[in-house]
Amino acid sequence: MCGIVAATAARDVVPVLIAGLKALEYRGYDSAGISVLEDGRLARVRAVGKVRELESLYRAAPVAGATGIAHTRWATHGAPSTSNAHPHVSSERVAVVHNGIIENHAQLREELRAKGYRFESETDTEVIAHLVEDAIAGGASLLEAVIAATRRLHGAYAIAVMNRDTPERIVGARRGSPLVAGLGDGEFFLGSDVQALIKQTNRFKFLEEGDVAEISRDGCAIYDADGTPVERPERKSELSADAVERGEYRHYMLKEIFEQPRAIADTLEGRIADGRVLPNIFGVDADQLLQRVRHVQIVACGTSYHAGLVARYWLEGLVGLPCSVEVASEYRYRRAVVPEGTLFLAVSQSGETADTLAALRDGRNRGYLGSLAICNVPESSLVRESDLVLMTRAGPEIGVASTKAFTTQLAALALLAIELARINGMAADKYAKLVAELATLPRVVAEVLTLEPEIAKLAERFVPKHHALFLGRGVHYPVALEGALKLKEISYIHAEAYPAGELKHGPLALVDEDMPVITVAPNNQLLEKLKSNLEEVRARGGELFVFADTDAPVQQDGTRGAVLKVASGGNLIAPAVFTVPLQLLAYHVAVLRGTDVDQPRNLAKSVTVE
Repeated sequence: MCGIVAATAARDVVPVLIAGLKALEYRGYDSAGISVLEDGRLARVRAVGKVRELESLYRAAPVAGATGIAHTRWATHGAPSTSNAHPHVSSERVAVVHNGIIENHAQLREELRAKGYRFESETDTEVIAHLVEDAIAGGASLLEAVIAATRRLHGAYAIAVMNRDTPERIVGARRGSPLVAGLGDGEFFLGSDVQALIKQTNRFKFLEEGDVAEISRDGCAIYDADGTPVERPERKSELSADAVERGEYRHYMLKEIFEQPRAIADTLEGRIADGRVLPNIFGVDADQLLQRVRHVQIVACGTSYHAGLVARYWLEGLVGLPCSVEVASEYRYRRAVVPEGTLFLAVSQSGETADTLAALRDGRNRGYLGSLAICNVPESSLVRESDLVLMTRAGPEIGVASTKAFTTQLAALALLAIELARINGMAADKYAKLVAELATLPRVVAEVLTLEPEIAKLAERFVPKHHALFLGRGVHYPVALEGALKLKEISYIHAEAYPAGELKHGPLALVDEDMPVITVAPNNQLLEKLKSNLEEVRARGGELFVFADTDAPVQQDGTRGAVLKVASGGNLIAPAVFTVPLQLLAYHVAVLRGTDVDQPRNLAKSVTVE
């Protein structure tokens, strides 16, 4: 959610901090701020709104310093305001930025007030600044003070702290929220993720749970929660600085929609060849674990949850393995029965989704056979903490509304389903046919993208609407869910998705001439059932917008609604293919309605707090 950037160097770091905040805008935020050590004082600039508002204030009254911290905030405690924006300070000596939620902040606030500390904000973060200041006033170093303060905190946090009296040093710590250290030549950095720092360095150390890092111009030292020095491996990121640029596209979301053929090809590259899924693509000796799988438990959130719902149809229909799919925020709080031989499958774009991570960690004590992560970020906590991993290789996804992350997740899940089908005795000819079909997915998606002009025209008819229904049957019900999610989160049109067969059980009451109904109609065994559902909508004056397979006998009826033909490429890849026109529809409706496509209100890209 929130974003952290920190730097200490032999140069003015303010441009570095602002550039880092801009790289983190995709995460979602409502205010931004920086603080630097300038001529022996803590200089601070904060603004409500976008980073450009902060930058305008900085240009009007410049500050400069060689050590500084910066933050983009997504409000959890206290409304968006300048006083609630980070960094927060204590006694004009300590400044702190913080991601996460401190659950015992109220208790700590009262304790600190009793000691004479004054609070200027409504945030939970300000207690951290005062705790650190209190420890320093008692004689502790900055490092010792941060370690002492973190021992008092309940909840999730990633923090970066600096002290006026120890220039050129910044201390960071993490528990439950990600933090990475960037390694330069005589300059060092902290950030929420690699993207914040990639323009400065490609060398990183990833802090583990409970770690505390101290950076200075001389280096980066990492300690565990007890203050014992520990070594964390240095890694080189393959992310390029230009990968997070928008290029010729109006919005990141549109760029990422059109990147899908390449992204899916990258997901499949080196994983299928000669008509088969290559061995151990999920990790060394993965085949031995997969051969013992008798049940799959998928846990995910949001769009990743919809990908999991699609995978359930594949795992049960193609493989014959029972599969359960659950929203991580629900799963982690109930006592789930774990059948023998169950694989825990976590799906996440960022690999830092708080609920999914918590479910994975909780699952270690529930008797699972093992864990598999499908994820887009190789340095993420989810990847590091799972037994097996399959990276989606989608590249950076900046737009809050997930697009290429979803279709690459489907490609990765299809690889898993096909491999489990082989292990469980699928006929060789059927297996080869599925692999061949999956290999065509990048090309088929590229063909679907040529429909953009027609979809953009279609979007004009949605501009005055306030509600929409999405329908799908079988494996395409999750596609309808994903389509509804895309429309609601970026255009702010209320949208719901239902299995088409459920129309008569309530949703049909909503259908009238003002309610557009969007349907996915692949040419499969459920088509005739679906056509019957569509007639129910037409009979009640509903306006139908049907994305139908080119081979499906579905025709437009009269002047209302529309039928758009889509070449699905086959039943296995159809869910990914039909998702693309729904993404384009949501995008163009949002553009016409004038919303903030890449950063929709109230939403964050990476949900790193509960």
